[in-house]
Amino acid sequence: MGDYKLIALDMDGTLLNKGAISEENVKCIQAVLEQGKNVILATGRPIRDVLPYTEKLNLELPLVINNGSEVWRTPKALHSRHLLTGEQVERICKYIFSLDQNIEYWAHTVRGTVDQSNFPDNCESVQWLQFAVKTEDEALRHRIREELAAWNTFEISNSSVNNIECNPIGVSKASGLTEICRMIGIEMSEVIAVGDSLNDISMICAAGLGVAMGNAQQAVKDAADHVAPTNRENGVAAVIKRFMVS
Repeated sequence: MGDYKLIALDMDGTLLNKGAISEENVKCIQAVLEQGKNVILATGRPIRDVLPYTEKLNLELPLVINNGSEVWRTPKALHSRHLLTGEQVERICKYIFSLDQNIEYWAHTVRGTVDQSNFPDNCESVQWLQFAVKTEDEALRHRIREELAAWNTFEISNSSVNNIECNPIGVSKASGLTEICRMIGIEMSEVIAVGDSLNDISMICAAGLGVAMGNAQQAVKDAADHVAPTNRENGVAAVIKRFMVS
């Protein structure tokens, strides 16, 4: 067992199973905290969707939110925020509209989530944290991803195989986790990062120990140092027992 001081946990597909945290995962997280070590949630979710889980786990530690577009010092205190521009969002919208295909899209903003039903008319008036596109059509999804990547404007990832998520260039779960390490005075080599989707690869590669869940996308497993059991099998608890608590 290494001398790891912090474990960073993705939420959906990692810590959560059907939106819930198992009692075994809760028990092991509390054991980490009792030993004076850190448990960080690193998620693509917005802060309002994360707070119920920090309360359940009694976490007053920093958070990586919206794939790193926000870093919170505590669940109630914002540390930093990195925004997409209205021009960038408008350009994505113009491109996906030009495809004339059945493409879902949504975005996380500082004020809340928007989608086709309530998308603002003026993109410049909104503080954009993250933009996402979803389609079941694999070829179309690949085409969109290739086009957006060619702009060299975004960090592009996903939180499920059918979506594409855009954050500001240089902003990722790894950048957010690096900010937190500086904040609390530890090295990335002392961190375990656990996840299941492409938005987790950056922190899995940057951490001292990168862990993919058993249910992770193959690219995540390929990038990881260790593959844990699935989120349905208390994979987070298994990682904690093996690498974090004595």
